[in-house]
Amino acid sequence: MAKAYAPYSKFPVGAALRTEDGRVFTGANIEVASYPEGWCAETTALGHYIMGGGGKIVEIAVLAERMAKCSPCGGCRQRLAEFCQPDTKLYLCDNTGVAETVTMGDMLPYGFRGDILK
Repeated sequence: MAKAYAPYSKFPVGAALRTEDGRVFTGANIEVASYPEGWCAETTALGHYIMGGGGKIVEIAVLAERMAKCSPCGGCRQRLAEFCQPDTKLYLCDNTGVAETVTMGDMLPYGFRGDILK
């Protein structure tokens, strides 16, 4: 979150993905003057995850400085669903730590899954 580039919204967000082998991939939101062409913290973390070799994602954490229990937006829920299982833990955090734990299935119960397209 500290590395977010949010000069327009002043709403920095951070995300972290942990894989089964213990690696952690982080991300922050990055805004540009041409809304909505920026990207979310979860998208940045997913980019690092893919470039880092991927693996099974077992946990996700999302934190926003100005909003307790900030959850991924709809687009990020679908992006995360591409690489996670419905039982993947998602931690909605506030400035003191984990405020609520849900699963990806809770957040996107009817999301598109890539395996049905194969």
